[in-house]
Amino acid sequence: MEQLAQQVLNWLALGAVYSLVAIGFSLLFGVLNVIHFSHGDVALVAPFVAMATVLLVPASGLAFALLLAVVLVGALGIALERVPIRRFRTTPPMMALVATVALGIVIRELIRLVYPNGSNPHAFPRLIEGDAMTIAGASVSWLVVALLATSALLVAALSVFLRATKTGMRIRAVSQDLEMARLLGIDPNRVYRTTFFVASATGAAGGIFFASYIGLMRFDLGIMIGLLAFSAAVIGGLGSMAGAIAGSMLLAALETLAQAVLPDGAKYRLVVAFVLVLVVLVFRPAGLFGRPSIEKV
Repeated sequence: MEQLAQQVLNWLALGAVYSLVAIGFSLLFGVLNVIHFSHGDVALVAPFVAMATVLLVPASGLAFALLLAVVLVGALGIALERVPIRRFRTTPPMMALVATVALGIVIRELIRLVYPNGSNPHAFPRLIEGDAMTIAGASVSWLVVALLATSALLVAALSVFLRATKTGMRIRAVSQDLEMARLLGIDPNRVYRTTFFVASATGAAGGIFFASYIGLMRFDLGIMIGLLAFSAAVIGGLGSMAGAIAGSMLLAALETLAQAVLPDGAKYRLVVAFVLVLVVLVFRPAGLFGRPSIEKV
């Protein structure tokens, strides 16, 4: 029973991290119709920014460093949208995909070269120490509680933001009909900047919790977390926030189950996860919550 409870906790924590990054993929695709493949690398910049702040300004404290990292990564998202990504809005999707893959490589290499000993893994502190409670014999750490609570609050806040604020309504209008939104006086560039900030900042929160959960940060972690979160968004349906969350939880459940059931399951968890992606793409290309697009010709 204790082992089962521990696996459930692992599943929830992993699913929450994937959700925070996958929401960004779905939000950006839903608004810009662009797959920002370097989104995972952008998210994993946050732990490095936080630790650099602590090292350079020790008096700032970890809490301030984390908040600053989230804001700066959000600003990085705006800069990336404005400089390289904006050029690919009207180009074939493959060009934007290749460009963002290259952008991810640039980000990883800059971290490796600029951060001290960037090629090596670096320890990342636990954001909250100690155990909050025990469930069925399994200890629930305050970090997991904070991760789940933060994920739930961010998802709720994003839902309210998109549905109940003027900015959120503008984002939804641009995602549904760009030309009509322009006729209504909505500035698409402003919407794109806001969307990139929100998506990147949310991903940064996921990147910080992921680094704290595994206890380290590494320059190349972004590509794996990004690929898994993107796969989760594809499973749920790109463009759907609910789909991104559902896909993340399903992907994390399969990974956790593979590690718990299969011999040497840790080696096969990614195999199982990406088999699921293939199955979904074959039998439901639009994803679990996605809708097939119909184009009149």
